[in-house]
Amino acid sequence: MTTLPAATVGAAYTDSTAWELLAELSDLGDRMPGHEGERAAAALIADALETAGCASVTETSFPIPGWWRESAALAVEHAGRQTTFDGSHELVALPGTPSGEVTGELVDVGYGLPEDFEGLDLSGCIAMASSLTPDDYGRWVHRSEKYDYAAESGAAGFLFYNHIEGALPPTGDVGRTNGPGAIPAVGLSKELGARLTRHCEASDDGGIDATLSVSARNEPATSTTVEAVLGPDTDEEVLYTAHLDAHDVGTGANDNGFGAALVVGVARVLASIDADLETRVRLVVFGAEETGLYGSYYWSHTHDLESVKCVLNVDGAGYSRNLEVYPHGADGMGEAFEEVSDAFDVPIRVEDGLRPHSDHWPFVQRGVAAGQGRSTADGSGRGWGHTHGDTFDKLDVRDLRELTVLCAAGVAKLAEADRAVAGRDPESVRDEAIEGGYDVGMRATGTWPWGDERPWPWADELS
Repeated sequence: MTTLPAATVGAAYTDSTAWELLAELSDLGDRMPGHEGERAAAALIADALETAGCASVTETSFPIPGWWRESAALAVEHAGRQTTFDGSHELVALPGTPSGEVTGELVDVGYGLPEDFEGLDLSGCIAMASSLTPDDYGRWVHRSEKYDYAAESGAAGFLFYNHIEGALPPTGDVGRTNGPGAIPAVGLSKELGARLTRHCEASDDGGIDATLSVSARNEPATSTTVEAVLGPDTDEEVLYTAHLDAHDVGTGANDNGFGAALVVGVARVLASIDADLETRVRLVVFGAEETGLYGSYYWSHTHDLESVKCVLNVDGAGYSRNLEVYPHGADGMGEAFEEVSDAFDVPIRVEDGLRPHSDHWPFVQRGVAAGQGRSTADGSGRGWGHTHGDTFDKLDVRDLRELTVLCAAGVAKLAEADRAVAGRDPESVRDEAIEGGYDVGMRATGTWPWGDERPWPWADELS
């Protein structure tokens, strides 16, 4: 059984290297996929992995549909007055939106659930939906799903308003795998969304006139994934992953600079016990997660998955030091972290269910044992994530150090030669996705990975 020596744990609790890297990543500002900041982040992470003592450090480029923010504004007619909203605290264009100016009736569609659009003709309208999914709905309805329902219902534009007060307008991708989405789209702050909802409710027919203007640049670009290895040269390997890109409206400190820093922190811990590792560990920091999981799809379709024993992907871990692991039904993964919980006498929650919106998903859907690590957060939603408020000052070095130790201990256990970790038949994953209603949203957005749909741009050339 592989355990972390006390000296190694102690050193991890005083090591500031990963924290300093996180500050550097945050200071890059714009790490949007394909942008210069993302390339700079890849270089920083590669240097940090090499300094940690990893071998075979590489940076691999791959094609993506790039997107560059320009301007956005919303002009609203109410009570005989026109008000224009164009401040960054009020609204931001959603990555993947096309450019365009549309005028139409603004219609509030509530939560933007599938049933909210049933029989609804939004031809020529600008649809507005909340970022909230009710807790009792059974599954999370993704932003891009609401966007596609609006477009399919004939809407000419889409507004996505935050449900968390003071958290500023949310961003997030609405593009397709081969380019921009169908209609112009922006995110709104909760406060602006509440104001517009109030105006709609006060109107005679439930809508008000508005003009949405969006300018953005959509063109091919290149993203980068960084990887390195530790441990012996074995036929199998354990992947520990995160993503290095981030939305440009904040600094991407939490999402997912924290995860990228965790990879480096875990690499430094495991490098100190390199001779004790029984299976090779591959550290992978993917590019272009935020705009369609491009890095992980590209990696999983250009490597032999038979050699991947298991994957632990960390995304959404900056909220606290309370670790959660979602094994997605992979036998042995949850048990490894339960042992870590017992060994360190700290709570680690092992949760059931699917989480199909991060870099473990391309592996899960193909039967590889793959889980997501994250930390718990108070309240609903991602908090400051995907907003201007995702900044370094909201994070805590103690959280990074504790999660580094727990994740490193878990990865070391997963790398034990005699520890069985089993993936799932892809058909059972598909059936669970259908049972949970996830297929509804994935079919709506063209990302359902079973059947004729091809939710990654390299499927034809790599299949």
